[in-house]
Amino acid sequence: MDYAAAFLDENRAFAELFRDADASTPVPTCPGWTLTQLLRHVGRGDRWAAQIVRDRLDDYLDPRAVEGGKPPPDPADAISWLHGGAQRLIDAVELAGVETPVWTFLGSRPANWWIRRRLHETAVHRADAAIATGGEFTLDAHVAADAITEWLERVAIQAGSEGRPLPLADGDTLHLHADDPGLGDAGEWTIGVDGGAITWSHAHGKGSAALRGGATELLLAAAGRVRVADTGIALFGDDAVWQSWLDRTPF
Repeated sequence: MDYAAAFLDENRAFAELFRDADASTPVPTCPGWTLTQLLRHVGRGDRWAAQIVRDRLDDYLDPRAVEGGKPPPDPADAISWLHGGAQRLIDAVELAGVETPVWTFLGSRPANWWIRRRLHETAVHRADAAIATGGEFTLDAHVAADAITEWLERVAIQAGSEGRPLPLADGDTLHLHADDPGLGDAGEWTIGVDGGAITWSHAHGKGSAALRGGATELLLAAAGRVRVADTGIALFGDDAVWQSWLDRTPF
């Protein structure tokens, strides 16, 4: 996948939802936020990542210290600001080199890691904006499936940290199956517990709970943006296993 091209496409699609929208509109899936705050969060996040990569940082950068981290008040200028942040990240990665190690919240990773992270962050927040405005939301199945994979990569590292319980009990498994044409193994995920940690693979299998449906709906359900009951997803097995997973894996 060309993550850079997909990221810029996603940034443009996200921005379109703000044209002619009331900036004070609340975002139900981000309680307490308005569209203005959602746009600022995404745009600042892109510039935050860009500054980390540009400066080849090996330690945390406070997002409040990001250069140009606040959008201008004029709506058209704010959209330009949003586009500029995405391009700034693309340019920073190109200049630094895609494999140059930089800080991330998962430890040191190649600079290009940030483009993939920001792609999927923007995709989910575009769904937030679409829900808030009543706009349409569609997402390429391959991008949605990769977003699920990227999310599981993070969960496997972060789940159970700081004394929090794991999202699955020993012996429980969760299986996700995206049935979009052409995904193959990339559209299946089997998740379990091994040695006190979350493990997962693209293997086909049965789970204590299993969900089958389109990759985009699976992504939005896993991210807590939609309820399974409101989608075309089929849920098999133990509902409590899925609910435990949701409660303990904030996207």
